[in-house]
Amino acid sequence: MSDKTQTPVEPDPMLAAFRKSIDNIDAALIHMLAERFRITQAVGEYKAKVTLPPADPDREARQIARLRKLSEEADLDPEFSEKFLRFIIDEVIRHHERAAAG
Repeated sequence: MSDKTQTPVEPDPMLAAFRKSIDNIDAALIHMLAERFRITQAVGEYKAKVTLPPADPDREARQIARLRKLSEEADLDPEFSEKFLRFIIDEVIRHHERAAAG
């Protein structure tokens, strides 16, 4: 059998620069999400302690509307932004429900 492994081709310098920027942004997003979830974890523990419901539909609606507006101002698809935020909110609510269950 012959070795079919290929050596990775080095991308051109422009593509490499774009990819490095994307990698840096991805790393920043992960760190920001981690910090956001640390804070929402504390919120969930507080809500459980004072017996508040895990979800706050009014707050969620306000946040979605606010971030849709920010998305439009940033020239980012508001539909994408809403889907992304909804995914995060659903995960936070799941964490809050777990905290409430003890």
